Amino acid sequence: MADFDLIILGAGVGGHGAALHAVACGLKTAIVEAAELGGTCINRGCIPSKALLAVAGHVREITHWGSLGITVQGVSVDRAAIAAHAASVVSKIRSDLTKSLEKLGVTIISGQGSLEPGPAVRVGSQLYTARDVIVATGSVPFVPPGISLDGTTVFTSDQAVRLESLPPKLAIIGSGYIGLEFADVYTALGCEVVMIEAMNTLMPAFDPDIARLAQRVFLKSRNIETLVGILATKITPGTPVKIELSNDTILEVDACLVATGRVPVTEGLGLSALGIDTGRRRFIPVDTRMATDYPHLWAIGDATGQMMLAHAAAAQGITAVENICGRPTHMDYRSIPAAVFTHPEMGFVGLTEPQAKQENYSVATVRAYYGGNSKAIASQETDGLVKLVYDKTQGELLGVHILGSHAADLIHEASQAIARRATVQELAKLVHVHPTYAETLDEAYKRAAASFHP
Repeated sequence: MADFDLIILGAGVGGHGAALHAVACGLKTAIVEAAELGGTCINRGCIPSKALLAVAGHVREITHWGSLGITVQGVSVDRAAIAAHAASVVSKIRSDLTKSLEKLGVTIISGQGSLEPGPAVRVGSQLYTARDVIVATGSVPFVPPGISLDGTTVFTSDQAVRLESLPPKLAIIGSGYIGLEFADVYTALGCEVVMIEAMNTLMPAFDPDIARLAQRVFLKSRNIETLVGILATKITPGTPVKIELSNDTILEVDACLVATGRVPVTEGLGLSALGIDTGRRRFIPVDTRMATDYPHLWAIGDATGQMMLAHAAAAQGITAVENICGRPTHMDYRSIPAAVFTHPEMGFVGLTEPQAKQENYSVATVRAYYGGNSKAIASQETDGLVKLVYDKTQGELLGVHILGSHAADLIHEASQAIARRATVQELAKLVHVHPTYAETLDEAYKRAAASFHP
């Protein structure tokens, strides 16, 4: 008889979500964690960074108040107090997560786990058997060749969330989610930023219209210097930090944040002994049920590379458990939303315009601007855009991309619409509260529906 019905390798958001659902389904469950419970998201990612972004947002609000007739004098920031706030938030949420697992009777095993045939999990000298195993080991920051870290003057997001310094001039390598959010934090707190992007365009993963507006709102308006199509070939820590660039120049800065993406934590798990080939990028191959090619072995979260977002990992965990329990369930990645918590925010779901064209849809788009929204005008938050991507033959909504105030909240309406494969004709009949930012979606739906005639 197996020791457990289910063992989960990794106690991040994905592993935690899987454990909670497994217990609810009556499975005797254990979770193995080599470091702190909560994984990257709670300890070094989503949670501390959002605590820092909350501070940045308040600073920006205060500087914005003058246009609303409110005068505030003598605003200053205390770096140590801000850092302590972020650390306290991490401590509380990690404690809450731990208590939730303990309360439900999940066995917590501390140590480095590895897979053995069965599948089973070895932690040190102890072998634990289970009917099923879920790998949820997450990811770590990717550091390109030629870049040396010292954790102080050259560092990744793992160290940046601790806010141990406010360098007068900071270089950020990469213009993705992580780079944009930290650029927001550091500029709000008075640092000068230069952003270096190796690709030929800034924000290459974003819908082009959103990327163009974001560059004006986030980068140009904040005097963030940008170097595009230039590779940082070598970075040497020190005072100053020396960055050797592919255009044969050297940039000297006070510190450098390396925000070049993340790589999965899958080495040393014993996957190859089970016949699982993770390939050059080291991601664990899974199907839409989150099953691997090895019987009763499942994988979720960043380790799969399917969608490297904490809430996606949690959804994958529930999907895996449902299939373990004999209830066939599949992931629908198109309907999973994402957000960037800059000021203003960005929210996305579904396909970008280029992606929709690559998938051979007959693509149409519409745009609605915050500048015409009553709530945005009253709040003087008129920098914003809602873009719909839809199929112009049937009207199916394919993607929604929002830049503007409360975008991270607004995107959920679009996510639900895409989940049920709604058409713009249906969505145009919805009623939204007036005046709200949500009316930007209403306007976009109606513009799209107007292109269809009975």
